[in-house]
Amino acid sequence: MPGERKKRVAIADVMLLLGPEYGPFEWEPRFDPASELVYTILSQHTSDINSERAFKNLMATFGSLEDIASASVGDIEDAIRMGGLAKVKAPRIKVVLNQVFEELGSFDLMFLKKLPLDEAKAWLKRLDGIGPKTAAIILCFSLGMPAMPVDTHIYRVSQRLGFVGKKISVEKAHDVLEAKVEAEDVFDFHLYLINHGRQVCKALRPRCDRCVLAWGCPSRAAFERKAKKTEK
Repeated sequence: MPGERKKRVAIADVMLLLGPEYGPFEWEPRFDPASELVYTILSQHTSDINSERAFKNLMATFGSLEDIASASVGDIEDAIRMGGLAKVKAPRIKVVLNQVFEELGSFDLMFLKKLPLDEAKAWLKRLDGIGPKTAAIILCFSLGMPAMPVDTHIYRVSQRLGFVGKKISVEKAHDVLEAKVEAEDVFDFHLYLINHGRQVCKALRPRCDRCVLAWGCPSRAAFERKAKKTEK
């Protein structure tokens, strides 16, 4: 058993033990990089269902990124309203698309795949409102590059397992985890931890009794003590 070999969970244990729980996953591009950029903006602070609906309606309304970029903010807002925060996201989408076009003369971001990872991330983060998470999502999900997107689930689980220090911000966690996970494992690790955070290692009441990593989780004892106090 893993608990007999070591006391703390390692990255290798995550890959070994969470794979059978949630995998296997096969990478394939979700959208082209520029469309992924728009989709990721729409996905901020809303559900996957709402962001997908908003993206589909946006593309059905305008037909192309070129037409979205030249549309009025009000028309973009109307098209994405079902996704939530339309007044914030509509101008952000228009500004970013126009920034890309002004610099490249097109919306073709495939050149990023040829850059070193740090340079590709830096190029994207120069765009208005694009932080490390959005940049990593584009590079990972659209281009298959080993960039580590860190959402609330990954951040929480990584801290509980001791992969990310308590004082490390979510922004810095991207680089910390990228340095610890093998490049070929980044995509799977990302999805394993998201699924584990949603289904088992939940924010308020982690289900340690169902966790295949509980044997080496440094946070388990504290949660179990808290659960016993709650029961009393």
